[in-house]
Parts: sequence; structure tokens; C-alpha cells
Amino acid sequence: MTLTINRRAVLMSMAATLALGTIGLNRAKAATSMRFLWWGSKERTDRTFAAIKQYSDKQTDVAIAGESFGWDNYWTRLATQTAGGNSPDLIQMDYRYIFEYARRGTLLDFSPFMGKSLDIADFGAANIDSGKVDGKLYGVNLGVNSSMMVFNTDAWKEAGIEPPKDDMTWEEFGAACSKLTATKKRRAFYGCQDASGLEPALENWLRQKGKALYSEDGKVAFEAADIAAWFEFWAGLREAKACVPPDVQALDQLTIETSMVGLGKAAASFAHSNQFIGFQAINKEKLDITSYPRVAADAKPGHYLKPSMLISVSATSPNKDAAVAFVNFLVQNPDAAKTLGVERGVPASEKIRAAMAPTLDDNSRKIVDYIARLTPKVGALPPPPPNGAGENSFLLKKVAEEVAFGKSSAKEGAAKFVEQAAANIKRG
Repeated sequence: MTLTINRRAVLMSMAATLALGTIGLNRAKAATSMRFLWWGSKERTDRTFAAIKQYSDKQTDVAIAGESFGWDNYWTRLATQTAGGNSPDLIQMDYRYIFEYARRGTLLDFSPFMGKSLDIADFGAANIDSGKVDGKLYGVNLGVNSSMMVFNTDAWKEAGIEPPKDDMTWEEFGAACSKLTATKKRRAFYGCQDASGLEPALENWLRQKGKALYSEDGKVAFEAADIAAWFEFWAGLREAKACVPPDVQALDQLTIETSMVGLGKAAASFAHSNQFIGFQAINKEKLDITSYPRVAADAKPGHYLKPSMLISVSATSPNKDAAVAFVNFLVQNPDAAKTLGVERGVPASEKIRAAMAPTLDDNSRKIVDYIARLTPKVGALPPPPPNGAGENSFLLKKVAEEVAFGKSSAKEGAAKFVEQAAANIKRG
């Protein structure tokens, strides 16, 4: 996503605020006042505010204002503030965007703080490097995760159908979802979401076929035929009533609350493993986790381990030392780790994982166990997405909806997506 936005987008992002609050002393009285911006569910917001309070209770001269948005509105909000010279001190950052923001000079390089106020040596090289851009550290790993399928175990049991499991094929999954829908145990209830417009699902599918979203040199790495095949697969699932119809899928605004499992419209959705806590928090029925289906038994790995998210500090923050100290608290203080849990992913610190282990509940253990059994099967972390790539996830959703509603064919939609995706990258 570029840092240029229009007035309408600004107003929409402001209206989409999920939570806003200040923890600690009154900001006007505190010696140090900072702002922390993140995206996520109510579960994440509650946990984050609790961790902020823990910090402010110890550092009584620090006040931290927290602000939370949904995923799609978050990036507009951050771009607005950054472009306006009002960037938050502390920024929850995603792997796909960190390269763009770092190369624009908007993020602080943590390298001078390493081994001093930022003590993350026990993260291991891979987890430290995941926050680097051009050899400098601009983001600290808040947790390790991967893509997942979350499913309603009660709904599958009620239908008398074996629930999704690791290593099943897409065809097997589609057939199972169609059978579940056909049981009509629940009114207007389907086997799964329509994931044709979900970029992580497309990426996983492409990787299984030996392809990728983007090449090492920052170009689109797929062809129109690949996207057409993806759209056609989901068209087949819609026809078989395996997934929700387009008018229902259109309700999904890329949040846990509006997902098909979250809304009670389907028995399976696709998300990221750290989001399982949030999914279960809003569902009274029992949920579980499994991996994405495979295109074939011998398919290449579609999954990879990534930083579920990173935390960065604004390069223009007047409180850089205080901000780095708070970052270190979040990732290396056992009490903060227990408060945050694994909702943002499995902690990168070996010390913190060991401290948390006895306190994990069943839902948290499911995430840790999932990452453990997935780890031997994952592929390499993909190349960093180029500037402008952030817009393509929203473009995919838009074009996929046009195809699903019959406004264009799979081939027409694929051609449009590839052309516009390449243009977004070229424009940066």
C-alpha cells in the first residue's frame, strides 16, 4: 500500500476504529507519552491493553495510548498518519509492508540497540532476520505463525462427517464440504468459506504448484492461467454448494468477527494460526486447527513459517529509547508474555516459550502443537513483497467477488487481476 491516500479513505478509516484508550498516567502529566497502533480482534486489544497496564504500573512516568483497527482499515490509518507526519511511536507491522515503510525511511533501525536495551539474541537468526530490510533491523518478531484452516468441530460431528485433517487434498476437502452442506443440519450453513479472494490461500495453492506471488526481483510470479484455474476451482465449489454463496461471502471484511466461521455461516475458514485464539473467543462451539489442503499428495510445500507480525518504532518518534524499552518488555518479560499469550503467534524467544508452557490453556496448546507438527513440512520464506503489493490483496478480493457474482468469467477476472496487480507493482 502506498502512503498516498484520499480524503474518503481517511474518513472511512477513522470511522472504523475498534478501540482507543490510554493506559498509565494522564498523558498531559506523564514524563513520556507514546502512541501504539495495532490491528486485530477484541481479544488482541484486551490482551494488549493489559500488557500496557503492566508496563505503566512499573514505569509510572510512561503513558501509552493504544489504538486498534481491523486489518483493511489499519493500513489506511497508518498511511494517513505517516504521510501527515503524525506516525505513532509504536507500530504493529506486517512482513508484507515492512519493506515499503522501511525503504521510505519511516521506521527506526533497531541495530544500534541490539544487545543493549533490545535483548533478543535468543530469537535465533531466522526470527531476527525476519524483521530485517537491506541488512538493517526495522521490526522485532512478535510471534511465529503460519496459515491455517480453522473449523467448527461441533458442526462436523453434528453432520456425521469426518472433519478436515492435515494432508487431505483440495478435492477431498471440497467433497467433504459439499456433503456437510447437503446434510442441512443447520439453516443456510455451508461447508466452508469461498476463499477465491483470499490472498494467503492463493499463495499457498501457487506454492504447492511450484510458483509464487512475487519473484526475487519484485515482479508478479504468476500468470493469468494460474489465476483462472484458481477462480474455476472455487466456481466448482460454489456450484456444488460446498462453500458459501457470493452474497454471504461478501460479508467478510477480512476480520475474525466477519469470517464465515465467526458469523456462523460455514464450518471452515482460512486464517493465520495466531488468530485461533480470537476465533475461539467469539465462538461458543468448539473449534480446531489443521493445515491447508494439498493439490496432490506429492505437492510442494505451500506453508511457510513467518513472523505473525512485527513491532516497529517510528523513525520520527521523539521517544525512541522509551519505545525500544517497551518493545523489549513485550517480547522478553515473562509476565507480559503470559498476558499476551500466543494470540500474536508462538513467541520467538526460547526463554519465553519455556516460561509460558505451564500456563498455556487448551486453545493456546493447539496453536503450539500445530506449529510443531507443521514445521517439518514447511517451505522457505518467500521473497519480500515489492512496493505496491499490499494493494493486491484487496484487488484479489474485489475481482474474485466480480467473478463469483457472474460479472466476469474466471478467465476475464484472471486477466484483469494479473494486469492490475502488475500495474500496482510498477507504480509502487
